[in-house]
Amino acid sequence: MKLSRVLVLLGTLICIPLTSCTRVAAKASVAALEAVPVRAVRAVSGDIPLEIAAVGSVEAIDSVEVKSRIAGQINRVAFTEGQKVTRGQLLFTIDREPLERQASEQQAELERDAAMEQQARAVVARDTAAEKQSQSEADVARQLGTLGVLSGQRVSQLITTGDTAQAALRSDQAAVEAALGATKADRARLAETELQLRFTDVVAPMSGRTGAVTVKAGNLVRDNDTPLVTLVQLTPIYVTFGIPEQSLTEVRRLNTDGRLTVEATNGSGPALEGQLVFIDNAVDATTGTIRLKAAFPNSGETLWPGEFVNVRLRLGIEVGKTVVPASAIQDGLESQYVWLVKSGIASVAPVTVVRTYNPRKGAQQAIVAAGIRPGDMVVSEGQLRLTSGAKVELLESTATVSPNLNPTPVP
Repeated sequence: MKLSRVLVLLGTLICIPLTSCTRVAAKASVAALEAVPVRAVRAVSGDIPLEIAAVGSVEAIDSVEVKSRIAGQINRVAFTEGQKVTRGQLLFTIDREPLERQASEQQAELERDAAMEQQARAVVARDTAAEKQSQSEADVARQLGTLGVLSGQRVSQLITTGDTAQAALRSDQAAVEAALGATKADRARLAETELQLRFTDVVAPMSGRTGAVTVKAGNLVRDNDTPLVTLVQLTPIYVTFGIPEQSLTEVRRLNTDGRLTVEATNGSGPALEGQLVFIDNAVDATTGTIRLKAAFPNSGETLWPGEFVNVRLRLGIEVGKTVVPASAIQDGLESQYVWLVKSGIASVAPVTVVRTYNPRKGAQQAIVAAGIRPGDMVVSEGQLRLTSGAKVELLESTATVSPNLNPTPVP
């Protein structure tokens, strides 16, 4: 009996591990048959913009510091801060009274000197007649003295009288010239004062938007001193940005065929399109970039001077390229690859990635030159748990190709 019990006990102990091993093997087999949950998208064929992305700054094409051209007291500020004004619009008025009094005094001086000029001309006319008479008498006296009718003393007296009249005439003519010069000087001073009277109305030298006003009514200003206000032109407007020097040759080549398109966005609205209008004449040696400018119509005044914007310089469009989300690309020991899903089974496909592209909206995209075709289903999330030949369970995909690429899906 004892021997039989021992044999039964030994048999039981041997069966227990065998049963456990069978259960573990069964669980492993079930685990191997479980599908791996992944997210996947189809590769598409799309038209991909060939662009250079950069960060640019907005600057006004024209900016003017409005200053007073005369000294005086501000009587009125004829606009509000931040207002849009047009060329020739009144901005400030300066007290006219001191200049008006000065103009009245100069007008009186002009009239006085003009009267003195007329008087000097009358004296010249009188002395011209007297000089002619004296010269005539001197000529007759010379003839009569030659004939012995007049004494030599009398002839000398008449000749001296003619010379004196001639000298007096020259003096009177000089007085006329002096009076004429004084009249011209009076007119010039009066014209200068009248010009300054025009400057008492400070008008906008261009159309634009006003900044902060630095003076108020009652303040005294000096000529060509502190700016009264600054005007900036908002439409059109410039965006300045830099590109790597390696891209300069291609940009210059493409720009000769026509102005390149530049897109800019400040994150508060749709991208705006402008045209490349300027390429700097030297590369910045410290940064290895060259400065470019693009002009934007900015009719809605979306772009504002001084702000930073995201810029895309469009060089061209690559047509019919195979595109997948960049998250689908995996790095292998020898090359890059993607996980393909066919009939619910995962497999590895080596790929050649030309470049990546960051659209304005959506995730980064990869442009694939070889290895997959449009319509292939590639795994975009969950690659870590995959093995070649594993079953997969497709979850709802969140990685898509950006709508900005104009993709054409192939079923």
